[in-house]
Amino acid sequence: MAERDRETATAEQIANNGNDIEKSSSNEEVPASNNGPPPAHQEQFSVFTVNQKRAIVSLGSLAAFFSPLSSSIYFPALDTIAKALGVSISQIDLTVTTYLIMQGIAPTLIAGFSDRAGRRPAYFICFTIYIAANLGLSLQNSYAALMVLRCLQSGGSSGTVALANGLVGDMITSAERGSYIAFASLGSMLGPSLSPIIGGILSQYLNWHWLFWFLLIFSGTFFIVLLLFLPETCRKIVGDGSIPPPPLNTSLTDVIRHRRRERQGIQVDQEKLVELRKNYRFRFPSPVPTLRVIMDLETSVILLTTGLLFAVFYAVMTGATSSFQNIYEFNDIQTGLMYLPIGAGGVVSAFTTGRIVDWNFRRHAKRAGLTVVKNVRQDITNFNIERVRLEVALPLYYFSNVMVLIYGWLMERKVNLAAPIILLFFNGWALMATSQVLNALMVDLWPGNSAAATAANNLFRCELGAAASAAITPMTNAMGTGWAYTTLTLISVAASPSFLVIMKHGIKWRQNRWRKQNAAKN
Repeated sequence: MAERDRETATAEQIANNGNDIEKSSSNEEVPASNNGPPPAHQEQFSVFTVNQKRAIVSLGSLAAFFSPLSSSIYFPALDTIAKALGVSISQIDLTVTTYLIMQGIAPTLIAGFSDRAGRRPAYFICFTIYIAANLGLSLQNSYAALMVLRCLQSGGSSGTVALANGLVGDMITSAERGSYIAFASLGSMLGPSLSPIIGGILSQYLNWHWLFWFLLIFSGTFFIVLLLFLPETCRKIVGDGSIPPPPLNTSLTDVIRHRRRERQGIQVDQEKLVELRKNYRFRFPSPVPTLRVIMDLETSVILLTTGLLFAVFYAVMTGATSSFQNIYEFNDIQTGLMYLPIGAGGVVSAFTTGRIVDWNFRRHAKRAGLTVVKNVRQDITNFNIERVRLEVALPLYYFSNVMVLIYGWLMERKVNLAAPIILLFFNGWALMATSQVLNALMVDLWPGNSAAATAANNLFRCELGAAASAAITPMTNAMGTGWAYTTLTLISVAASPSFLVIMKHGIKWRQNRWRKQNAAKN
């Protein structure tokens, strides 16, 4: 920001010294006016610089990588594990189902906790549980232990997905959210892409137990990095990032950053510090904040429709192992390579969707007379953010379902391998792009509870995905691959008109909810 936009001598000193930390003492997002440019004194939403935001979001996203990693690394070895434990493939499929069930439930507990106690304590809880579960899985040799410990593993890793989006909500405004999609989605993109290959290699050349030894070593190493370098970002703890966190929330980077600010003469706002500490306390994780999100009419419609789309996706992921091994006679490594196109499509979507999302926001903002200011939150109370996001998401939603429909029938016809590979790539691209846009919308609708909103989204996705994962093998056996995937896609498409209803009426529902929330606070 130019010096003429600075209002205090301290801020001018920072500018003259070339420091890229922007001053702000606000705990809440500051709205930009709908009526022309904002005044010069308007405070920044976050003191973190662009590079710092990207680094923080990327680190949180890599932490979220362990959830899809733990799920997908398992797929190429399903048949191998079934034979080793002397159980059927349907019984092993149940371990996938229970993993997804817990993957949906666990974030509902940790998300609300992180929105109040901070992101770092929540990460500590998640990784402690996850590392312990991986140790147990590495040592066990029974189906019952596998089932129970996989649930525990899921419970530890899945909370990190909600926390990653919580980091985005802490630092990024609606107008800039699309630009950070690639960084926020990095973990979820790499998971489906890389983990099946890793799983295939480990189960083929070593032993299926090494799937969990690998996760144990990898997660333990990453946990150390996370503890040292991830700063606290929760706005109820550190405001815009200018307030030092409590000792239990402090990282090495927090210490260095605030000592540097102190040397530069930047004083901590003591009134804001006292106000934030007044409400700071650790509470036992509760699902209540997430349940409040789910009970909202507009949000529940979005969650249900998104969940059905992901149910189709999880059916493809679960059924692909048996399909490629039975039809093309692939081994574990070759089967793992077949998941690569899905992840590759997701990576491409991460670096293309954000531009479209931000462009559509600016286009509608210009029409509405809403001034877009970098690092200053726009007041979207009277702005149809639902239409802005869903105009991008809805075509992608249909495209993803069409790709799965065609994939199912081609697999039944046992066509050349190139065809399903291409379809899996485009399905991964469309599915991940849809997910990214809808995640951004959820954070827009719940700006003060972004982690809880993501947990609610995760709950619907995982529970419906668990049902689809359990059903896909019996459905395929009963009606064939083509009709099995046709049935699932028709159910998904049947729910899509609800998006059109939200585009028209969602803004009124949101305004009523925000009005009630403001009345309750007052």
